[in-house]
Amino acid sequence: MIIDRRRASAVPPARRGLRLETWLGCLSAAAAAAAWLFYLQQDAVLSHYDAKAHLVVARRVIDNITPGWQQIGAVWLPLPHLIQVLPVQVDLLYRTGAFGSLVSIASFGVTVWAAARLILHVSASRLAAGTAAAILVLNPNLLYLSATPMTEPLLAACSLVSVLWLYEWTQADRDDVPGRLGWLLFATAWTRYEAWPLLAAALAAVSLVHWLRGAAVPSIGLRLWRLARWPAAAVALFLLNSRATVGAWFVSSGFFEPDPMYAGEAWRSLLAIWWGTHQLSGYVVEIVALGVAGVALVQALTRRADPARLIPAALFAAALLPFAAFHDGHPFRIRYMVPMVVACAVWAGLAVGAAASAARSGAAPARARSLLPGLAAALLLGSTLIESPPWMEHPPLVSEALWDVPMSLNRRAVTACLDGYAGEKIAASMGSLAHYMQELSWSGLDLSDFVHEGTGGIWTEMLATRPALHAGWMLVEEQSEGGDVLARRIRDDPQFTGGMRRVCEGGGVALYRRDRA
Repeated sequence: MIIDRRRASAVPPARRGLRLETWLGCLSAAAAAAAWLFYLQQDAVLSHYDAKAHLVVARRVIDNITPGWQQIGAVWLPLPHLIQVLPVQVDLLYRTGAFGSLVSIASFGVTVWAAARLILHVSASRLAAGTAAAILVLNPNLLYLSATPMTEPLLAACSLVSVLWLYEWTQADRDDVPGRLGWLLFATAWTRYEAWPLLAAALAAVSLVHWLRGAAVPSIGLRLWRLARWPAAAVALFLLNSRATVGAWFVSSGFFEPDPMYAGEAWRSLLAIWWGTHQLSGYVVEIVALGVAGVALVQALTRRADPARLIPAALFAAALLPFAAFHDGHPFRIRYMVPMVVACAVWAGLAVGAAASAARSGAAPARARSLLPGLAAALLLGSTLIESPPWMEHPPLVSEALWDVPMSLNRRAVTACLDGYAGEKIAASMGSLAHYMQELSWSGLDLSDFVHEGTGGIWTEMLATRPALHAGWMLVEEQSEGGDVLARRIRDDPQFTGGMRRVCEGGGVALYRRDRA
Protein backbone atom coordinates (compact mmCIF):
# COMPACT_ATOMS: atom_id res chain seq x y z
CA MET A 1 0.00 0.00 0.00
CA ILE A 2 1.43 3.37 -1.01
CA ILE A 3 -0.10 5.57 1.68
CA ASP A 4 -0.71 4.68 5.32
CA ARG A 5 -4.33 4.32 6.40
CA ARG A 6 -3.78 6.23 9.62
CA ARG A 7 -5.03 9.77 9.81
CA ALA A 8 -1.96 11.91 10.28
CA SER A 9 -4.22 14.82 11.26
CA ALA A 10 -4.76 13.03 14.54
CA VAL A 11 -1.06 13.33 15.39
CA PRO A 12 -0.88 15.80 18.31
CA PRO A 13 1.25 18.93 17.82
CA ALA A 14 3.57 17.87 20.65
CA ARG A 15 4.68 14.89 18.58
CA ARG A 16 5.54 17.12 15.64
CA GLY A 17 8.27 19.01 17.45
CA LEU A 18 8.70 22.77 17.07
CA ARG A 19 6.06 23.36 14.42
CA LEU A 20 8.22 22.48 11.46
CA GLU A 21 5.79 24.05 9.00
CA THR A 22 6.15 27.47 10.65
CA TRP A 23 9.94 27.38 10.42
CA LEU A 24 9.76 26.28 6.79
CA GLY A 25 7.31 29.07 5.97
CA CYS A 26 9.52 31.72 7.58
CA LEU A 27 12.63 30.46 5.82
CA SER A 28 10.77 30.46 2.52
CA ALA A 29 9.64 34.05 3.00
CA ALA A 30 13.25 34.99 3.75
CA ALA A 31 14.36 33.28 0.53
CA ALA A 32 11.69 35.19 -1.39
CA ALA A 33 12.88 38.46 0.16
CA ALA A 34 16.43 37.63 -0.93
CA ALA A 35 15.12 36.94 -4.44
CA TRP A 36 13.42 40.35 -4.42
CA LEU A 37 16.70 42.05 -3.54
CA PHE A 38 18.49 40.15 -6.30
CA TYR A 39 15.95 40.94 -9.00
CA LEU A 40 15.64 44.53 -7.80
CA GLN A 41 19.35 44.95 -8.50
CA GLN A 42 18.79 43.35 -11.91
CA ASP A 43 15.94 45.82 -12.57
CA ALA A 44 13.72 42.81 -13.30
CA VAL A 45 11.04 43.02 -10.58
CA LEU A 46 8.67 44.81 -12.96
CA SER A 47 9.97 43.38 -16.21
CA HIS A 48 6.75 41.48 -16.90
CA TYR A 49 4.16 43.74 -18.49
CA ASP A 50 1.40 42.19 -16.35
CA ALA A 51 3.31 43.10 -13.17
CA LYS A 52 3.01 46.75 -14.17
CA ALA A 53 -0.56 46.35 -15.39
CA HIS A 54 -1.73 44.95 -12.04
CA LEU A 55 -0.35 48.06 -10.34
CA VAL A 56 -2.24 50.23 -12.81
CA VAL A 57 -5.57 48.47 -12.23
CA ALA A 58 -5.22 48.98 -8.48
CA ARG A 59 -4.14 52.62 -8.78
CA ARG A 60 -6.85 53.66 -11.21
CA VAL A 61 -9.59 53.16 -8.60
CA ILE A 62 -8.57 56.53 -7.11
CA ASP A 63 -6.13 58.05 -9.61
CA ASN A 64 -8.52 58.49 -12.53
CA ILE A 65 -10.61 61.00 -14.43
CA THR A 66 -13.60 58.99 -13.24
CA PRO A 67 -12.50 57.31 -9.98
CA GLY A 68 -14.68 54.84 -8.11
CA TRP A 69 -15.49 51.20 -7.42
CA GLN A 70 -16.37 50.61 -11.07
CA GLN A 71 -12.64 50.72 -11.91
CA ILE A 72 -12.29 47.25 -10.38
CA GLY A 73 -14.34 45.76 -13.21
CA ALA A 74 -11.97 44.28 -15.79
CA VAL A 75 -10.68 40.99 -17.17
CA TRP A 76 -8.90 40.19 -13.91
CA LEU A 77 -10.45 39.09 -10.62
CA PRO A 78 -10.50 41.82 -7.95
CA LEU A 79 -8.78 40.60 -4.77
CA PRO A 80 -5.14 41.27 -5.76
CA HIS A 81 -6.06 44.82 -6.74
CA LEU A 82 -8.26 45.49 -3.72
CA ILE A 83 -5.32 44.59 -1.48
CA GLN A 84 -3.20 47.22 -3.21
CA VAL A 85 -5.72 50.02 -3.75
CA LEU A 86 -4.39 52.30 -1.01
CA PRO A 87 -0.65 51.42 -1.02
CA VAL A 88 -0.24 52.07 -4.76
CA GLN A 89 -1.54 55.62 -4.34
CA VAL A 90 1.90 56.29 -2.86
CA ASP A 91 4.07 57.15 -5.86
CA LEU A 92 7.14 55.26 -4.66
CA LEU A 93 5.17 52.06 -4.03
CA TYR A 94 3.40 52.43 -7.36
CA ARG A 95 6.55 53.03 -9.36
CA THR A 96 8.57 50.25 -7.74
CA GLY A 97 5.76 47.74 -7.03
CA ALA A 98 7.31 47.24 -3.57
CA PHE A 99 4.05 46.62 -1.72
CA GLY A 100 2.90 44.14 -4.37
CA SER A 101 6.23 42.34 -4.00
CA LEU A 102 5.73 42.25 -0.23
CA VAL A 103 2.35 40.55 -0.76
CA SER A 104 4.03 37.97 -3.01
CA ILE A 105 6.85 37.36 -0.53
CA ALA A 106 4.36 36.76 2.27
CA SER A 107 2.25 34.59 -0.03
CA PHE A 108 5.22 32.39 -0.83
CA GLY A 109 5.90 31.86 2.86
CA VAL A 110 2.25 30.98 3.45
CA THR A 111 2.30 28.59 0.49
CA VAL A 112 5.23 26.64 1.89
CA TRP A 113 3.72 26.69 5.39
CA ALA A 114 0.42 25.29 4.09
CA ALA A 115 2.14 22.68 1.92
CA ALA A 116 4.24 21.44 4.83
CA ARG A 117 1.29 21.36 7.24
CA LEU A 118 -0.88 19.49 4.75
CA ILE A 119 1.83 16.89 4.16
CA LEU A 120 2.36 16.47 7.90
CA HIS A 121 -1.37 15.85 8.31
CA VAL A 122 -1.50 13.30 5.50
CA SER A 123 1.78 11.45 6.01
CA ALA A 124 3.09 12.43 9.47
CA SER A 125 6.53 12.61 7.83
CA ARG A 126 8.77 15.57 8.62
CA LEU A 127 11.12 14.49 5.84
CA ALA A 128 8.22 14.61 3.37
CA ALA A 129 7.23 18.11 4.49
CA GLY A 130 10.82 19.31 4.26
CA THR A 131 11.23 17.80 0.80
CA ALA A 132 8.18 19.59 -0.58
CA ALA A 133 9.33 22.86 0.97
CA ALA A 134 12.79 22.45 -0.53
CA ILE A 135 11.37 21.72 -3.99
CA LEU A 136 9.33 24.93 -3.80
CA VAL A 137 12.15 27.10 -2.44
CA LEU A 138 14.77 25.77 -4.86
CA ASN A 139 12.59 26.52 -7.89
CA PRO A 140 13.99 29.66 -9.59
CA ASN A 141 10.71 30.34 -11.37
CA LEU A 142 8.72 30.46 -8.14
CA LEU A 143 11.42 32.56 -6.47
CA TYR A 144 11.18 35.09 -9.29
CA LEU A 145 7.40 35.25 -9.10
CA SER A 146 7.57 35.76 -5.34
CA ALA A 147 9.66 38.89 -5.96
CA THR A 148 7.11 40.52 -8.25
CA PRO A 149 3.62 42.05 -7.90
CA MET A 150 2.16 39.23 -10.02
CA THR A 151 -0.98 37.45 -8.80
CA GLU A 152 0.16 33.82 -9.02
CA PRO A 153 1.82 33.81 -5.55
CA LEU A 154 -1.42 34.99 -3.92
CA LEU A 155 -3.34 32.31 -5.82
CA ALA A 156 -0.94 29.61 -4.63
CA ALA A 157 -1.22 30.74 -1.01
CA CYS A 158 -5.01 31.01 -0.98
CA SER A 159 -5.49 27.74 -2.85
CA LEU A 160 -3.17 25.71 -0.65
CA VAL A 161 -4.57 27.08 2.59
CA SER A 162 -8.09 26.41 1.28
CA VAL A 163 -7.19 22.77 0.56
CA LEU A 164 -5.45 22.49 3.93
CA TRP A 165 -8.39 23.86 5.89
CA LEU A 166 -10.86 21.76 3.91
CA TYR A 167 -8.80 18.69 4.76
CA GLU A 168 -8.72 19.62 8.45
CA TRP A 169 -12.45 20.39 8.46
CA THR A 170 -13.24 17.07 6.80
CA GLN A 171 -11.07 15.14 9.26
CA ALA A 172 -12.79 16.91 12.16
CA ASP A 173 -16.13 15.59 10.79
CA ARG A 174 -18.18 18.64 11.72
CA ASP A 175 -21.31 20.13 10.18
CA ASP A 176 -20.72 23.82 10.81
CA VAL A 177 -18.26 25.69 8.60
CA PRO A 178 -15.84 27.97 10.48
CA GLY A 179 -16.08 31.57 9.38
CA ARG A 180 -12.40 31.72 8.53
CA LEU A 181 -12.81 28.81 6.10
CA GLY A 182 -15.83 30.37 4.44
CA TRP A 183 -14.15 33.75 3.96
CA LEU A 184 -11.00 32.08 2.67
CA LEU A 185 -13.02 30.19 0.02
CA PHE A 186 -14.61 33.52 -0.94
CA ALA A 187 -11.22 35.24 -1.16
CA THR A 188 -9.66 32.39 -3.14
CA ALA A 189 -12.43 32.63 -5.74
CA TRP A 190 -11.43 36.30 -6.17
CA THR A 191 -7.72 35.73 -6.86
CA ARG A 192 -7.37 34.12 -10.29
CA TYR A 193 -9.63 32.03 -12.50
CA GLU A 194 -7.55 28.90 -11.90
CA ALA A 195 -9.09 28.88 -8.42
CA TRP A 196 -12.59 28.23 -9.79
CA PRO A 197 -12.04 24.67 -11.09
CA LEU A 198 -9.69 23.99 -8.17
CA LEU A 199 -12.32 24.93 -5.59
CA ALA A 200 -15.02 23.04 -7.49
CA ALA A 201 -12.84 19.92 -7.47
CA ALA A 202 -11.98 20.37 -3.78
CA LEU A 203 -15.65 20.69 -2.78
CA ALA A 204 -16.54 17.67 -4.92
CA ALA A 205 -13.72 15.73 -3.23
CA VAL A 206 -14.99 16.74 0.22
CA SER A 207 -18.48 15.51 -0.67
CA LEU A 208 -17.08 12.25 -2.05
CA VAL A 209 -15.05 11.72 1.12
CA HIS A 210 -18.17 12.05 3.26
CA TRP A 211 -20.05 9.64 0.98
CA LEU A 212 -17.24 7.05 1.07
CA ARG A 213 -17.29 7.29 4.86
CA GLY A 214 -20.97 6.45 4.87
CA ALA A 215 -22.57 9.84 5.50
CA ALA A 216 -26.22 10.26 4.51
CA VAL A 217 -26.92 12.08 1.26
CA PRO A 218 -28.98 14.88 2.94
CA SER A 219 -26.11 15.51 5.36
CA ILE A 220 -23.62 15.65 2.50
CA GLY A 221 -25.83 18.08 0.60
CA LEU A 222 -26.15 20.35 3.63
CA ARG A 223 -22.41 20.41 4.20
CA LEU A 224 -21.74 21.05 0.53
CA TRP A 225 -24.18 23.96 0.53
CA ARG A 226 -22.57 25.48 3.61
CA LEU A 227 -19.20 25.36 1.87
CA ALA A 228 -20.15 26.15 -1.71
CA ARG A 229 -22.21 29.25 -0.94
CA TRP A 230 -19.03 31.19 -0.11
CA PRO A 231 -17.14 30.83 -3.43
CA ALA A 232 -20.47 30.87 -5.28
CA ALA A 233 -21.24 34.27 -3.77
CA ALA A 234 -17.79 35.52 -4.79
CA VAL A 235 -18.29 34.40 -8.38
CA ALA A 236 -21.80 35.88 -8.52
CA LEU A 237 -20.63 39.24 -7.19
CA PHE A 238 -17.81 39.33 -9.72
CA LEU A 239 -20.15 38.56 -12.61
CA LEU A 240 -22.62 41.23 -11.48
CA ASN A 241 -19.82 43.78 -11.14
CA SER A 242 -18.48 42.85 -14.56
CA ARG A 243 -21.92 43.32 -16.08
CA ALA A 244 -22.33 46.69 -14.39
CA THR A 245 -18.90 48.04 -15.31
CA VAL A 246 -17.95 46.62 -18.72
CA GLY A 247 -21.38 45.55 -19.98
CA ALA A 248 -20.60 41.82 -20.15
CA TRP A 249 -21.09 39.07 -17.61
CA PHE A 250 -17.69 37.62 -18.39
CA VAL A 251 -14.90 38.89 -20.66
CA SER A 252 -13.17 35.94 -22.33
CA SER A 253 -11.99 37.41 -25.63
CA GLY A 254 -10.88 40.61 -27.30
CA PHE A 255 -7.63 40.92 -25.34
CA PHE A 256 -5.48 38.45 -27.30
CA GLU A 257 -4.74 37.40 -30.85
CA PRO A 258 -5.90 33.74 -31.29
CA ASP A 259 -3.11 31.20 -31.68
CA PRO A 260 -4.01 28.60 -34.32
CA MET A 261 -1.48 26.15 -32.87
CA TYR A 262 -3.78 25.29 -29.94
CA ALA A 263 -7.20 26.61 -30.95
CA GLY A 264 -9.58 23.66 -31.09
CA GLU A 265 -6.72 21.21 -30.50
CA ALA A 266 -7.46 19.33 -27.26
CA TRP A 267 -4.44 17.04 -27.45
CA ARG A 268 -2.01 19.87 -28.19
CA SER A 269 -3.49 21.96 -25.38
CA LEU A 270 -2.98 19.07 -22.97
CA LEU A 271 0.60 18.58 -24.16
CA ALA A 272 1.25 22.29 -23.68
CA ILE A 273 0.33 21.95 -20.00
CA TRP A 274 2.51 18.84 -19.63
CA TRP A 275 5.45 20.51 -21.36
CA GLY A 276 5.13 23.80 -19.51
CA THR A 277 4.91 22.09 -16.13
CA HIS A 278 8.10 20.09 -16.48
CA GLN A 279 9.86 23.10 -17.99
CA LEU A 280 9.17 24.91 -14.73
CA SER A 281 9.74 22.01 -12.33
CA GLY A 282 11.47 19.10 -14.08
CA TYR A 283 10.45 15.73 -15.50
CA VAL A 284 11.13 13.66 -12.39
CA VAL A 285 9.09 15.77 -9.98
CA GLU A 286 6.17 15.97 -12.42
CA ILE A 287 6.14 12.23 -13.22
CA VAL A 288 6.50 11.16 -9.58
CA ALA A 289 3.84 13.61 -8.40
CA LEU A 290 1.28 12.58 -11.02
CA GLY A 291 2.02 8.89 -10.48
CA VAL A 292 1.65 9.01 -6.70
CA ALA A 293 -1.48 11.15 -6.98
CA GLY A 294 -2.98 8.60 -9.37
CA VAL A 295 -2.22 5.70 -7.03
CA ALA A 296 -3.61 7.62 -4.06
CA LEU A 297 -6.83 8.34 -5.95
CA VAL A 298 -7.29 4.67 -6.83
CA GLN A 299 -6.62 3.65 -3.23
CA ALA A 300 -9.08 6.20 -1.90
CA LEU A 301 -11.83 5.29 -4.36
CA THR A 302 -11.37 1.57 -3.70
CA ARG A 303 -11.43 2.25 0.06
CA ARG A 304 -7.93 0.93 0.56
CA ALA A 305 -6.83 4.20 2.15
CA ASP A 306 -8.36 7.18 3.89
CA PRO A 307 -10.49 8.91 1.19
CA ALA A 308 -9.44 12.33 2.50
CA ARG A 309 -6.39 11.89 0.23
CA LEU A 310 -8.75 12.93 -2.54
CA ILE A 311 -8.77 16.52 -1.30
CA PRO A 312 -5.10 17.42 -2.03
CA ALA A 313 -5.55 15.96 -5.52
CA ALA A 314 -7.90 18.88 -6.25
CA LEU A 315 -4.80 21.06 -6.67
CA PHE A 316 -4.32 19.54 -10.12
CA ALA A 317 -7.75 20.79 -11.23
CA ALA A 318 -6.21 24.25 -11.73
CA ALA A 319 -4.91 22.87 -15.05
CA LEU A 320 -8.44 22.99 -16.46
CA LEU A 321 -8.21 26.77 -16.84
CA PRO A 322 -5.10 26.92 -19.07
CA PHE A 323 -6.40 23.89 -20.98
CA ALA A 324 -9.65 25.72 -21.76
CA ALA A 325 -7.75 28.93 -22.56
CA PHE A 326 -5.33 27.27 -24.97
CA HIS A 327 -8.13 25.28 -26.58
CA ASP A 328 -9.97 28.59 -27.08
CA GLY A 329 -6.95 30.01 -28.88
CA HIS A 330 -5.21 31.90 -26.08
CA PRO A 331 -1.46 32.20 -26.77
CA PHE A 332 0.76 29.91 -24.71
CA ARG A 333 2.03 31.47 -21.48
CA ILE A 334 4.28 29.30 -19.35
CA ARG A 335 3.32 31.09 -16.12
CA TYR A 336 -0.17 29.57 -16.42
CA MET A 337 1.42 26.30 -15.29
CA VAL A 338 2.56 27.72 -11.93
CA PRO A 339 -0.39 26.15 -10.02
CA MET A 340 0.61 22.78 -11.48
CA VAL A 341 4.19 23.30 -10.34
CA VAL A 342 2.96 23.92 -6.79
CA ALA A 343 0.68 20.88 -6.95
CA CYS A 344 3.57 18.72 -8.15
CA ALA A 345 5.76 19.91 -5.27
CA VAL A 346 3.06 18.96 -2.76
CA TRP A 347 2.59 15.51 -4.25
CA ALA A 348 6.32 14.97 -4.57
CA GLY A 349 6.42 15.55 -0.83
CA LEU A 350 3.57 13.09 -0.38
CA ALA A 351 5.59 10.58 -2.43
CA VAL A 352 8.30 10.77 0.23
CA GLY A 353 5.58 10.40 2.84
CA ALA A 354 4.34 7.31 1.02
CA ALA A 355 7.85 5.86 1.12
CA ALA A 356 8.05 6.57 4.85
CA SER A 357 4.65 4.94 5.33
CA ALA A 358 5.76 1.85 3.39
CA ALA A 359 8.88 1.62 5.55
CA ARG A 360 6.83 1.88 8.76
CA SER A 361 4.29 -0.69 7.66
CA GLY A 362 6.88 -3.23 6.57
CA ALA A 363 5.76 -3.19 2.94
CA ALA A 364 9.39 -2.78 1.89
CA PRO A 365 12.23 -5.28 2.44
CA ALA A 366 13.76 -5.00 5.91
CA ARG A 367 17.13 -3.69 4.69
CA ALA A 368 15.52 -0.99 2.61
CA ARG A 369 13.04 0.28 5.20
CA SER A 370 15.31 2.81 6.84
CA LEU A 371 16.74 3.98 3.52
CA LEU A 372 13.59 4.19 1.43
CA PRO A 373 12.30 7.65 2.52
CA GLY A 374 15.77 9.17 2.32
CA LEU A 375 16.36 7.72 -1.13
CA ALA A 376 13.03 9.07 -2.35
CA ALA A 377 13.83 12.53 -1.00
CA ALA A 378 17.33 12.43 -2.47
CA LEU A 379 15.98 11.42 -5.88
CA LEU A 380 13.49 14.28 -5.95
CA LEU A 381 15.84 16.93 -4.62
CA GLY A 382 18.70 15.75 -6.79
CA SER A 383 16.55 15.90 -9.91
CA THR A 384 15.36 19.35 -8.91
CA LEU A 385 18.92 20.62 -8.61
CA ILE A 386 19.79 19.10 -11.97
CA GLU A 387 16.70 20.05 -13.98
CA SER A 388 15.68 23.36 -12.41
CA PRO A 389 18.38 24.65 -10.04
CA PRO A 390 18.01 28.03 -8.33
CA TRP A 391 21.20 29.22 -10.04
CA MET A 392 19.76 28.58 -13.52
CA GLU A 393 20.89 31.45 -15.73
CA HIS A 394 17.68 31.78 -17.73
CA PRO A 395 14.69 30.21 -15.93
CA PRO A 396 11.76 29.86 -18.35
CA LEU A 397 9.47 32.15 -16.39
CA VAL A 398 12.11 34.85 -16.12
CA SER A 399 12.74 34.58 -19.85
CA GLU A 400 9.02 35.04 -20.48
CA ALA A 401 8.98 38.07 -18.18
CA LEU A 402 11.84 39.66 -20.13
CA TRP A 403 10.03 39.50 -23.46
CA ASP A 404 8.95 43.11 -23.16
CA VAL A 405 12.30 44.52 -22.01
CA PRO A 406 13.66 45.34 -25.52
CA MET A 407 10.35 46.99 -26.37
CA SER A 408 10.46 48.93 -23.11
CA LEU A 409 13.89 50.27 -23.96
CA ASN A 410 12.71 51.31 -27.42
CA ARG A 411 9.68 53.05 -25.92
CA ARG A 412 12.03 55.54 -24.29
CA ALA A 413 12.13 57.36 -27.62
CA VAL A 414 8.38 57.90 -27.32
CA THR A 415 8.75 59.03 -23.72
CA ALA A 416 11.33 61.59 -24.84
CA CYS A 417 8.80 62.98 -27.32
CA LEU A 418 6.42 63.63 -24.43
CA ASP A 419 8.79 66.22 -23.00
CA GLY A 420 6.50 68.86 -24.38
CA TYR A 421 3.56 67.55 -22.35
CA ALA A 422 1.77 70.43 -20.66
CA GLY A 423 -1.23 68.83 -18.99
CA GLU A 424 -3.35 67.84 -21.99
CA LYS A 425 -5.08 64.48 -21.77
CA ILE A 426 -3.45 61.48 -23.44
CA ALA A 427 -5.65 58.92 -25.19
CA ALA A 428 -4.39 55.35 -24.73
CA SER A 429 -5.85 51.88 -24.44
CA MET A 430 -5.28 50.57 -20.93
CA GLY A 431 -6.06 47.09 -22.21
CA SER A 432 -2.85 47.21 -24.27
CA LEU A 433 -0.65 49.90 -22.77
CA ALA A 434 -1.24 49.72 -19.01
CA HIS A 435 2.40 48.66 -18.56
CA TYR A 436 3.60 51.74 -20.47
CA MET A 437 1.33 53.99 -18.42
CA GLN A 438 3.05 52.65 -15.31
CA GLU A 439 6.46 53.32 -16.86
CA LEU A 440 5.41 56.89 -17.61
CA SER A 441 4.79 57.49 -13.91
CA TRP A 442 8.56 57.94 -13.62
CA SER A 443 8.10 60.97 -15.91
CA GLY A 444 5.53 62.42 -13.54
CA LEU A 445 2.39 61.32 -15.38
CA ASP A 446 -0.62 60.18 -13.34
CA LEU A 447 -3.38 57.89 -14.56
CA SER A 448 -5.75 60.85 -14.36
CA ASP A 449 -3.77 62.30 -17.28
CA PHE A 450 -5.07 59.52 -19.54
CA VAL A 451 -8.33 58.88 -21.37
CA HIS A 452 -8.75 55.08 -21.43
CA GLU A 453 -11.38 52.34 -21.23
CA GLY A 454 -11.84 53.03 -17.52
CA THR A 455 -13.10 56.54 -18.20
CA GLY A 456 -16.39 55.17 -19.46
CA GLY A 457 -18.42 57.51 -21.61
CA ILE A 458 -15.47 59.77 -22.36
CA TRP A 459 -13.62 56.85 -23.99
CA THR A 460 -16.72 55.67 -25.84
CA GLU A 461 -17.40 59.15 -27.21
CA MET A 462 -13.78 59.53 -28.28
CA LEU A 463 -13.87 56.26 -30.24
CA ALA A 464 -17.09 57.34 -31.92
CA THR A 465 -15.66 60.72 -32.98
CA ARG A 466 -11.99 61.72 -33.04
CA PRO A 467 -9.29 61.72 -30.36
CA ALA A 468 -8.34 65.32 -31.22
CA LEU A 469 -11.66 66.46 -29.77
CA HIS A 470 -10.90 64.93 -26.37
CA ALA A 471 -7.13 64.70 -25.96
CA GLY A 472 -3.96 66.51 -26.89
CA TRP A 473 -1.95 63.32 -27.37
CA MET A 474 -2.60 59.71 -28.35
CA LEU A 475 -0.55 56.56 -27.76
CA VAL A 476 -1.21 53.62 -30.09
CA GLU A 477 0.08 50.06 -29.68
CA GLU A 478 0.62 48.93 -33.27
CA GLN A 479 2.35 45.55 -32.96
CA SER A 480 1.45 43.44 -29.94
CA GLU A 481 -1.55 41.14 -30.47
CA GLY A 482 -2.13 42.71 -33.89
CA GLY A 483 -2.45 46.22 -32.48
CA ASP A 484 -4.79 47.72 -29.91
CA VAL A 485 -8.30 49.10 -30.35
CA LEU A 486 -6.96 52.48 -31.46
CA ALA A 487 -4.72 50.88 -34.08
CA ARG A 488 -7.65 48.91 -35.44
CA ARG A 489 -9.79 52.04 -35.43
CA ILE A 490 -7.13 53.86 -37.47
CA ARG A 491 -6.90 50.99 -39.97
CA ASP A 492 -10.67 51.00 -40.42
CA ASP A 493 -10.92 54.79 -40.69
CA PRO A 494 -7.77 56.80 -41.56
CA GLN A 495 -9.73 59.98 -40.82
CA PHE A 496 -9.91 58.95 -37.17
CA THR A 497 -6.60 60.72 -36.54
CA GLY A 498 -7.85 63.94 -38.13
CA GLY A 499 -6.48 66.94 -36.25
CA MET A 500 -3.49 64.96 -35.03
CA ARG A 501 -0.10 64.17 -36.49
CA ARG A 502 2.26 61.30 -35.83
CA VAL A 503 5.35 62.65 -34.07
CA CYS A 504 7.41 59.56 -33.15
CA GLU A 505 7.38 55.84 -32.52
CA GLY A 506 9.33 53.17 -30.68
CA GLY A 507 8.84 49.77 -29.13
CA GLY A 508 5.74 49.13 -31.19
CA VAL A 509 4.07 52.32 -29.88
CA ALA A 510 3.23 55.36 -31.98
CA LEU A 511 2.70 58.82 -30.50
CA TYR A 512 0.29 61.33 -32.03
CA ARG A 513 -0.02 64.98 -31.06
CA ARG A 514 -2.91 67.34 -31.70
CA ASP A 515 -2.16 69.98 -34.33
CA ARG A 516 -1.76 73.43 -32.88
CA ALA A 517 -3.77 76.13 -34.57
